[in-house]
Amino acid sequence: MKNKKRIGILGGTFNPIHGGHLLMAEGVRERLRLDKVLFVPCALSPLKKPVNLISARRRLAMVKIAMGDNPAFGVLTVEIKRGGRSYSVDTVSALHKKYKRGADLFFIIGSDSIAGLAAWKDIHKLMKLCRFIAVSRSGHNLKYPGVKVIKIPTLPVSSTDIRIMVGRGRSIRYLVPEKVRKYILKNKIYR
Repeated sequence: MKNKKRIGILGGTFNPIHGGHLLMAEGVRERLRLDKVLFVPCALSPLKKPVNLISARRRLAMVKIAMGDNPAFGVLTVEIKRGGRSYSVDTVSALHKKYKRGADLFFIIGSDSIAGLAAWKDIHKLMKLCRFIAVSRSGHNLKYPGVKVIKIPTLPVSSTDIRIMVGRGRSIRYLVPEKVRKYILKNKIYR
């Protein structure tokens, strides 16, 4: 029997995508020997208020730019195409059907997201469709049944911090990939 593909799923608003997202994806990919990590930008998050949320088109462009030449990274646009509130259970169900039994799916979150898992739509169904991997972040040591917490190097940066810095005219060099930084500045995003 052919070996199953091992696919990571990293969802988010990516408003903007930054080095922390990329480092987490690469660290989990390497640690769990994943064949691919799919970045899934959402249209609208069901659990976050859209604060300074730029268009899905611009966020998707930045995700594609950020992936650069890493052949292990891909982008899944299903949530943006679907529009409206994005639910991970719908996306993972679609991936599960696409790969049938030919792939093991790993849903990647930061450990700070563990506290909110109970509020996710159909979380128990979602956890049957994929394995949850939480990347340990300092100060967030929560546990949740069925979630494996792993420690890998992380960057203490957030999209909110980056938006604030850009709005104040501060440098975001080295916090986001250089081509993403140039895209933000050229298009006057978050000003």
